[in-house]
Amino acid sequence: MKGTKHIPREILVTGGAGFIGANFVEHILAEDGGVSVTTLDALTYAGSRENLARVMDNPRHHFVEGDITDAALVGRLLAERQIGTIVHFAAESHVDRSITGPGAFITTNVVGTFTLLEAARAAWNGKNDVRFHHVSTDEVFGSLGESDPPFSEFTPYSPNSPYSASKAGSDHLARAYYHTYGLPVTITNCSNNYGPYQHAEKFIPTVIRSALAEKPIPIYGAGQNIRDWLYVGDHCKAIDIVLREGRTGETYLVGGRSERRNIEIAGEICALLDKLVPRKEGRYADLLTSVTDRLGHDFRYAIDSSRIEHELSWKPSETFDSGIRRTVKWYLDNPSHLARHA
Repeated sequence: MKGTKHIPREILVTGGAGFIGANFVEHILAEDGGVSVTTLDALTYAGSRENLARVMDNPRHHFVEGDITDAALVGRLLAERQIGTIVHFAAESHVDRSITGPGAFITTNVVGTFTLLEAARAAWNGKNDVRFHHVSTDEVFGSLGESDPPFSEFTPYSPNSPYSASKAGSDHLARAYYHTYGLPVTITNCSNNYGPYQHAEKFIPTVIRSALAEKPIPIYGAGQNIRDWLYVGDHCKAIDIVLREGRTGETYLVGGRSERRNIEIAGEICALLDKLVPRKEGRYADLLTSVTDRLGHDFRYAIDSSRIEHELSWKPSETFDSGIRRTVKWYLDNPSHLARHA
């Protein structure tokens, strides 16, 4: 069952210079000629103007460097730009960083989300065709065993890292603003994304970067941890359809139906590189190296995306094999991205 159709026109995209945000900004500007986008990004280590190079000169795109915790700035943008749609990506998102420095995760993910919700509530009082879309993660649900059923919209929250706990808190705030104030909120929880513009510290870019540099490719433990992988372009399409047709107050889980062990992912990337840019001696898989496992490393994430598939007719267009091939080729064609963020 679809909700009341929302027609986005003036959109604020927070974290739009980051990995998924930049892909979404490109997607929405290309798909809807009636949309204008204001990108708000603090340009921390995870965000870069270069990620938005293809849209920086687009007259329908406006870039603002700033922090989502700056209530005055956010309020001014909503008023001046007549923002009627917020797509909220901005977040600290790297689990390892949350273990060594959790404070930034609470500030950005919890306080920042609260600041945006308050600004939207003040600016949209009495308005009808407005929408606040909150982008979250499957990590809020905790860890699955090998044979457990995948996460669904009814899975209880059980976060295990400071990162996932901070995202769980932001989800709860967004949902509370719908139920308490009637703010038209939608939420998506996605599985692991991969594709163009991903920061080099993440797993797939790390494998590619290390292999090309002829350095050891780090694999946590025995590499048996399992993730469901979602090509970023498919994720952007899912957000777009939820934004326009999803029911307010509801959550939709978005997954790629592509569960893989980490060691399998690394092996497939190495095999692709063997074909595309062969080593002078040996195979890239020879570089795979076990490293000390992450503290509290969740074993498995998996998503049942039946709801968005049945209610909103969304399905991923990329298989993992096709998506990872596109991703590897993109990094080979854009080596400066890995060098810039290494």
